Amino acid sequence: MFQVNKRSLIVSFVLAFLFFIIVTVKLPYYIYKPGAADELTDMVEVNHGYHSEGAFHLVTVSGGRATPLEYVWAKFASYREILPLEEAIPEGFTDEAYRFFQLKMMEDSKAASKVVAYEAAGKKVDIIFNGVYVLQTIPHMPAEEVLEVGDRIFAVDGREVKEAKDLTSYVEEKKIKDTVSLTIERDDKTEEVDVVIDSFPESKEGHGIGIQLLAEKSVHVEPKVTIKSGNIGGPSAGLMFALEMHNQLVEDDITKGYRIAGTGEIAFDGSVLRVGGVDKKVIAANRKGVDIFFAPNEDGAEDSNYEVAKQTADEIKADMEIVPIDSFDEALDYLNQLEPNDK
Repeated sequence: MFQVNKRSLIVSFVLAFLFFIIVTVKLPYYIYKPGAADELTDMVEVNHGYHSEGAFHLVTVSGGRATPLEYVWAKFASYREILPLEEAIPEGFTDEAYRFFQLKMMEDSKAASKVVAYEAAGKKVDIIFNGVYVLQTIPHMPAEEVLEVGDRIFAVDGREVKEAKDLTSYVEEKKIKDTVSLTIERDDKTEEVDVVIDSFPESKEGHGIGIQLLAEKSVHVEPKVTIKSGNIGGPSAGLMFALEMHNQLVEDDITKGYRIAGTGEIAFDGSVLRVGGVDKKVIAANRKGVDIFFAPNEDGAEDSNYEVAKQTADEIKADMEIVPIDSFDEALDYLNQLEPNDK
């Protein structure tokens, strides 16, 4: 009896260990799959804003490092994408740096969506430039030893830096082996650092200090708006943020009683740009019962987000209208011309 119990205990331990391995060990792969389609009224609130009969939805792609179990599942499941780690995270980025990059892109997206939505509604908008952030340093370039991801640069040689071009244009005028002094903020402390200018790897002409930058912009609007994006990163929510804000700012309900989703990075001039994972976002929207889905048309490109979205909707036989747009105004015009939903 003792031998049997001991054997059973060993088998149970081995099975438990194997289960632990397949559900917890991280493989060098990323898996992307359809995420959620959340109503934006839960995330965006304009002070004393108008309410709507329908709803705008933010669609997301869910992604993360694969476990053995998730890897096998993704091999057989539809609309799952498996990428080697080096392809999922751009070259030169650490996991931490890439996450910082994604969150900063979201902040920039929210700033642009505020400007577009409020200007379209005839409301007051002020844009303030607050310097630039270091998103990454280029390997084997001088900045790699001096700057860190997340450093905010305020000035170069005493000259104020508001936008990325303020720094890059100044450095381009310098010569290789010249030194520039940067005023930076790191861990809530301001300091001066010197960086030497050098030629870029594998480049015979270009030179610089070796950093990728993102401008930090503050957008002040009236009435005030709160956007709660949580841990969602990336720029692709811009179009839908702008539509939701605009709908709360104007008296006429542009949802017309429909469930509306979409995707697209929005620029400060209102143009809507290509994003990734549009097929998975169509899946997420369809699961939520969305009626209309906006997708970047990219001026009619053959492999545009719109074409991929339309193909995906056809494949899953979605009862959803896929609408091609290249700007916020095009999306707004489409909604303004809709007949109200009587369902």
